[in-house]
Amino acid sequence: MKLTIFGSGYVGLVTSACFSEVGHEVCCIDIDQNKVKKLKQGKIDIYEPELREMVLRNQKKQRLEFTSNLKQAINFSSLIFICVGTPESTEGSADLTSVFNVVDSIAKEIKENKVIVIKSTVPPGTGLEIQSLFEHKLKNKNLSVQIASNPEFLREGRAINDFMEPDRVIIGVEQKSVKNKLLDLYSLLISDDKIIFMDMLSAELTKYASNAMLATKISFINEIANISDFLGADIDLVRKGMGSDKRIGFSFMNPGSGYGGSCFPKDVKALISKAQTFGYNPRLLRATDLVNRAQKKIIFSKIVKIFGDNLTGLKFAVWGLSFKPETDDIRESPSIELIKSLNRAGATVSAYDPKAINQFKQAMPKNQPLLTYTESKDLCIEGADALVVMTEWSEFQVSDFNFIKSALKTPIIFDARNFLEEETLRSLGFRYFGIGRGRNAQ
Repeated sequence: MKLTIFGSGYVGLVTSACFSEVGHEVCCIDIDQNKVKKLKQGKIDIYEPELREMVLRNQKKQRLEFTSNLKQAINFSSLIFICVGTPESTEGSADLTSVFNVVDSIAKEIKENKVIVIKSTVPPGTGLEIQSLFEHKLKNKNLSVQIASNPEFLREGRAINDFMEPDRVIIGVEQKSVKNKLLDLYSLLISDDKIIFMDMLSAELTKYASNAMLATKISFINEIANISDFLGADIDLVRKGMGSDKRIGFSFMNPGSGYGGSCFPKDVKALISKAQTFGYNPRLLRATDLVNRAQKKIIFSKIVKIFGDNLTGLKFAVWGLSFKPETDDIRESPSIELIKSLNRAGATVSAYDPKAINQFKQAMPKNQPLLTYTESKDLCIEGADALVVMTEWSEFQVSDFNFIKSALKTPIIFDARNFLEEETLRSLGFRYFGIGRGRNAQ
């Protein structure tokens, strides 16, 4: 089948690459001409394992092309996916400007009937609103547009696998003809029994509800980890005891310094905002958000307990800037909160990340004398008063802790992901501070 994909960001690019990989012909459009130019040259701005190779492979096979030409993209296919961003607005709701800009563009250029699939994360009711907009805009053109919702469930760092081998595919659709067309589309990818059809409102809510549930699990285990610290309990053992219960499980039950990224923070807030428009106060979602915001400060509070409020003259090495491993995404990364807090307290920071340094530089204040970046994890720790591990990159699973001890001024490690071997570090004379591993751990 022929497909048009609006948006060459994270979701749009993965969607384009994967659909072309299974044999569909894909035209991906973006209004950013510079980005399109780079994509045509095989240059991809985002890091996602396997993505670049898949894009290049399907460009070579002429199943994937990129353009900024609206007429070309819209006329390429009768099946159009909207995969543009829906960032958080100042009020916390989803900003749908890009989505409605695409709708306007399609309405102006449309020459035949279309099926438009919304893969962007949009508040419940958006699909029906777009359907009404097209009916209004096309009433004098004798053309029709049918809308479907097909939310994405991609984990950064595992997006290719999630798309190619999904747990399920959610499709919100009102017309049988559209249902059959999307069944044909996905037949090259997965079996029909993995496709769950529902109405558009329910599909849109399923996306938000899924992300909110996962975010809530993260905030819950962080809450329990903080209680463990006060009690002197071990959250790793508590987690083992909880996760062994099949009703609970281990997924998204890893304590840390809070969730980040492009989805969980904004989607929780957007769902809160949507609920409020109906006069409903979503207390649990509010708590999820509040706990997460507080959790991003937990490592800094542990540092202050050891070194005091005034950190002037001290240097901290920070390993990990992306919000999770296997991505260069630093949006809502806990490392941002930590480094800004350290700098405000007078401390200097040397930072290292395998993939996210350039993105992090763009997000932080310019000409910051208290923050430097290094080319390796080893250079990062030289002369530091303590090491802080913020992201669980496999590269940080070091075997030579004696080197770390010799490079640091004092053998102190703060582990925001409970990633390192606590007992090994203690046996070597380190003072170790993890999450929920007992407030008196030394």
